[in-house]
Amino acid sequence: MTNVSRLVFEKLKCSCKELRLDITLKCGQSFRWKILEDEKDKIFIGVLEQNLVLLKQDSDYVYYSSPGGKIDPRTLQDYFSLSVDLETLYDSWSKVDPIFSEISTSYPGVRMLRQDPVENLFSFICSANNNIGRIQGMVENMSKEYGEQVGEFNSVPYYAFPTLQRLAQDGVEEKLRTLGFGYRAKYIEESARKILKLGGAPWLQSLRTLEYKDAKAQLLTLSGIGPKVADCILLMSLDQPSSVPVDTHVFQIAKQYLPHLNNTKTVTSKVYTEIGDHFRGLYGEYAGWAHSVLFSADLKHLQGLKNQRVEEKKKVVETNVKKESNTKVKKVIKEEFITKNSINKSTKQKRKSNNNEILPSIKLKKGKK
Repeated sequence: MTNVSRLVFEKLKCSCKELRLDITLKCGQSFRWKILEDEKDKIFIGVLEQNLVLLKQDSDYVYYSSPGGKIDPRTLQDYFSLSVDLETLYDSWSKVDPIFSEISTSYPGVRMLRQDPVENLFSFICSANNNIGRIQGMVENMSKEYGEQVGEFNSVPYYAFPTLQRLAQDGVEEKLRTLGFGYRAKYIEESARKILKLGGAPWLQSLRTLEYKDAKAQLLTLSGIGPKVADCILLMSLDQPSSVPVDTHVFQIAKQYLPHLNNTKTVTSKVYTEIGDHFRGLYGEYAGWAHSVLFSADLKHLQGLKNQRVEEKKKVVETNVKKESNTKVKKVIKEEFITKNSINKSTKQKRKSNNNEILPSIKLKKGKK
């Protein structure tokens, strides 16, 4: 068994306000990151660009290690989109949206990942009518079955995401069906083959250079990709920060902003466009980033962060009350001390004055004698 304490961790300057690993890696963007159990620090382990990577952080730094290999810090900077000033964006969104302002205090550092488009696309084909836990299982099984092993940690093997060529080979649909992929198995094989015909991974990468609507139109030609899945891929791997994926979570969130939707039961094409346009009008170019903060706050498995924030606020209030109480007590004691000293001083002065009046008469009496 490998001991984490024996690993060499490099550090990357990055505050928690700019990146929170525990939210960003667990809010349904990427499905390959796991949390190591029974460790002093919360450590995330996953595969990034054919490298097994471990990540942890404190208030000022992100620490990274790649057992058996070495990862370039620029890879992490690109993956976490660290060139984007998130604190400034949070401030601007808070000024235009009181709902965001309230939520953001419990969910700081939610960044959009800049993922490999191939992995991101096929992961989200798996997301149709699914939850995060099941998607993670599917992506893991797909990687074990068709990906190359890149490392091992604590006797657990880790695999790279499969190439397009592996996913396009004969028999993929049948095998994935036996692994529980259902109708999604067919979409995976068909999309892999079509992407290869269009130019493979370079074709997907080229969509980063297109306008939002044009890139989305291209994705919608692939099997298993509808408007929501297309927007996820555009936002998380194809450099379209204004893309707003609308699922059931976002639909419910949007009702706080667009009350007339309370009478709407389904997300039609018109409603989908209205919600996306509303958030783009409210938040601007990085609307998809802002929407992901609201989305994270709505996920049950991340609700504890809000409760944790409430407890932290409660402790701060209690500490301040205690300090204020101590300050008041000290002030009363000080005032009593000053009053007492003033009384003592007044009494002494009075006694001195009385003595001065008595002393001359005594002298006079002495003189008569």
